[in-house]
Amino acid sequence: MTRFILFSILLSAIILGGCSSTGKSSEKTTNQTDTITQIMDFNADSAYNFVKTQCDFGARVPNSKAHRQCGDFLIDKLKFYGANVIIQSPVLTAYDGTKLNARNIIGEFAPEKKRRILLLAHWDCRPWADSDPDPKNHKQPVMGANDGASGVGVLLEMARLFNEKTPGIGVDIMLVDAEDWGDNSGSSTDADNSWALGTQYWTANPHRLGYRPLFGILLDMVGAKGSRFSREYFSMQYAPALVKEVWDIADRSGYGDYFVKSDGGAITDDHVFVNRAGIPTIDIIAMDSSSPNGFFPQWHTTDDTMKHIDPATLKAVGQTLTNLIYSDKF
Repeated sequence: MTRFILFSILLSAIILGGCSSTGKSSEKTTNQTDTITQIMDFNADSAYNFVKTQCDFGARVPNSKAHRQCGDFLIDKLKFYGANVIIQSPVLTAYDGTKLNARNIIGEFAPEKKRRILLLAHWDCRPWADSDPDPKNHKQPVMGANDGASGVGVLLEMARLFNEKTPGIGVDIMLVDAEDWGDNSGSSTDADNSWALGTQYWTANPHRLGYRPLFGILLDMVGAKGSRFSREYFSMQYAPALVKEVWDIADRSGYGDYFVKSDGGAITDDHVFVNRAGIPTIDIIAMDSSSPNGFFPQWHTTDDTMKHIDPATLKAVGQTLTNLIYSDKF
């Protein structure tokens, strides 16, 4: 992933209330016999291979060869699965003055449908492993297997399912760029807005005039072994009903151990800017209160590689979203 926690998990527990740091992982509010009828099977091995293919290009840092090649792959794959693909190609200015040749890639499924939902993930990688325990690695790029590629891998597998069976609602998959070239030191004058540049561009320049889906769901860092997804603060502020529905579906689908019903920290991520644009959007993102950075141990290090990606975690996230999208409500 990319940005930073505004409050640590523990501080959020104290200030905001409701955050758990006592080991209570889940509030069992759902009848465990009320299970989901699964319509489509999310293939975790396929999602895993999509994550690996991105990493095989190398670190997808904007302006690099790996970034360009991977972007072409993502466009071709969405087209292959029947999406109407729209590409935005802005040149964005990072907080350090670097000009970034970015691409937001939007795949529309059933574009004729008026009622729509938005699924998104960032596909770029951080240019510096500035949280690596070895200072010698701080200027090395991050491979981003979990922080970026995992969310994209889940969405590509969902695109394959949409091609196999069209959902009852229109779905837009948006792979946003230039998310991870942000100021993690807080030294710039506007550090919060230094992240998610591709999403900020899209909110000011939507791919469709007047675009207003019912809601959005962001995936970030959804592939590491042992991941736990607590309820992110801004998601609860902007779209609490959607958070409840997704977490309940996860519980009923057998993934309550992953989607824990406890409150997490507040995170500056793509969903913050989408919410500010008036689209209620939640962030499914792994948090770890035992980690110094609040995320998985390999976050923003050279060790964010495929060896930490677990198909079981991809399955938990992907099947939960699949069950939501193919549910009776749509």
